[in-house]
Amino acid sequence: MPPTIWIDGQYRDGASATVSVYDHGLLYGDGVFEGIRAYKRRVFRLQQHLDRLYASAKGIWLEIPMAKDAMGRLVEEAVRKSGLEDAYIRLVVTRGAGDLGLDPRKCPKPSIILIVDEIHLWPADRYDKGLTALTAATPIGHRESLSPRIKSLNYLAHILAKVEGIAAGVDEVLMLDPGGYVAEASGMNLFVVMNGTIRTPPAYIGILKGITRDAVIELARDANYAVEELPLNRYDLYTADEVFLTGTAAEIVGVSKLDARTIGKGVPGPVTRDLSKRFKALVTQRD
Repeated sequence: MPPTIWIDGQYRDGASATVSVYDHGLLYGDGVFEGIRAYKRRVFRLQQHLDRLYASAKGIWLEIPMAKDAMGRLVEEAVRKSGLEDAYIRLVVTRGAGDLGLDPRKCPKPSIILIVDEIHLWPADRYDKGLTALTAATPIGHRESLSPRIKSLNYLAHILAKVEGIAAGVDEVLMLDPGGYVAEASGMNLFVVMNGTIRTPPAYIGILKGITRDAVIELARDANYAVEELPLNRYDLYTADEVFLTGTAAEIVGVSKLDARTIGKGVPGPVTRDLSKRFKALVTQRD
């Protein structure tokens, strides 16, 4: 099924879904985005995604030319129009077309792009067997240069880290912050399980606070797991009983091997499997 694409007021097909070569989103990565999921045509935590999108835009001095409630209605309309039961939604706001300079004032109108499609990050068996991963040499950016709370179009550091993983033949990479603490994967948040306690890096070290991350923390606490947000180093991961990653596209996926060390028993553990089951129930439940 072809994707459903909406750009600045019009639905388009793949061939006509284009942006200007002068768009500062293309020229400079000047823009923000959200990745969102729909399950059984119901958009998961749409309001939280929209809140983060508009906050990200404010953080980069970008005024989105559409009210938040209207944007929500557009997303739900596009999902219905796509005909997909389960869909991945990419909502992008760029600075818009300007000139070849950096000045955002030369971009009179931001551009809104909405894509509804499917996404598959790994073969299905990776969720049963777990991912292999390595620690990338490329760190995440310093939190004072660009706030990690801003979900911007600039993912080059994460892409370079991903390239390291591709070259090494592993499924995923983990990235460190400038202080050497474990931060996140190339596009996902990270959790470890040790003696029944779930730990995850805190937002203040410089990670994006994921919508799925927040949902998993809520589910874990509702299930009476102890959850701690605290800095972690690689030793904490190597010696953990379980390591798993969370993200909108990935959902919940275990890590079975990191830097050639087997994690736990070498397969996704009972806490990872339990939270995955609870997450699937959450995203498919009806109000």
